[in-house]
Amino acid sequence: MTLNLGKKIRELRKSKNISQEVFAQYLGVSFQAVSKWETDAALPDVSLIPVIASFFGVSTDDLFDYNRLEAERKVEAICLEAYQYRANDPAKSEAILREGLKQFPGNDILLNNLLYTMKSPERSDEIIPLCKTLIQCTRDDSVKYDALRILAKTYRQTGQQALVEPTLEQIPEIYFSKLELMAHLLEGEQSLDAARRQMGLSLGDLAEMLLVMRDRLREKGQPEEASKYERIARKILEVFHQEEGEAFETGDFYRRSRTIGETLS
Repeated sequence: MTLNLGKKIRELRKSKNISQEVFAQYLGVSFQAVSKWETDAALPDVSLIPVIASFFGVSTDDLFDYNRLEAERKVEAICLEAYQYRANDPAKSEAILREGLKQFPGNDILLNNLLYTMKSPERSDEIIPLCKTLIQCTRDDSVKYDALRILAKTYRQTGQQALVEPTLEQIPEIYFSKLELMAHLLEGEQSLDAARRQMGLSLGDLAEMLLVMRDRLREKGQPEEASKYERIARKILEVFHQEEGEAFETGDFYRRSRTIGETLS
């Protein structure tokens, strides 16, 4: 893929009738950096691509010369490859995504997946600005809300509790999911598949919320009440593993059940 990013930035800047200095000040970089971009001597940092697109009022796709549908297929393939290593080899997963970002700089989906390879709070100095960039610049609501969730979690893990609630307030409350609607309104195998996937997600959510109740009751000095919720969570896992997960198919709950099991051990 041939990049025409420098030429595009120069055209957009001139159409907006601003100097390199003014543009550089907005981005928080030197005007020499902007000059290098426009002459193709260097590329902007990947985290700046969504900001540049937002400044000019264009999509990140508009900054690059490639077919949208073809790019989406390639990005999906990169994410699927990286996902295979996310749990057991996050460094390899990150390397795959960063290689993908060289081909598709600033791609929201790749950047969103990249967040999952970074351990918090150890890498919070990278996670927080990347989340903020995605929240401000992405046009994909699912990416925005996921970045808000990760940002709030990182704030909590880094002791910035006062920032957690304002961040979570930006996420809309949703009382039903697309999978639920698909299970109810589609037919045949499509309905069954949606129901299986939703059951797995719901089961994981229930077990995790039971553990939240346990932890909060322990904090309040109510160990007996806390133990009741833990027993229910254990029973859920026992039933799941006794049935070998057949009712829920392979997927998210298998991975979540391992984490929940470690919490209970």
